[in-house]
Amino acid sequence: MARPREFDESAVLAKARTLFASRGYNGTSIDDLVKATGLLRGSLYKAFGSKQNLFERVLADVVATFDNSEEQLDLLTVALKDLATQDARIRQLCLEIIDSVGEGMPNLLGNNLLAKVKENPNG
Repeated sequence: MARPREFDESAVLAKARTLFASRGYNGTSIDDLVKATGLLRGSLYKAFGSKQNLFERVLADVVATFDNSEEQLDLLTVALKDLATQDARIRQLCLEIIDSVGEGMPNLLGNNLLAKVKENPNG
């Protein structure tokens, strides 16, 4: 008999979303995720399989709740930049978000990126 999960999956996904959005996919290590979520490395792998699977779960949740928030726009930008060209599922999730917003999406992403440049002009 499998043991029930002893963590709040929604809370773990929210913490991972914040980390991926702020550091990027490639800039987020498993150790960063362990520290942010409070899960042990083995529990993280058992629950999500891999860092990429965890990112996919986070992005799938954003598809269902996309609200144009800075964090969600940052996560979409990370997905488009770091993974969408090589992963069909991530690309599909990105397209679902983009389609849900429609014609205003380029302005949303552009304005979000410009705000980041203004916040941190030296990179």
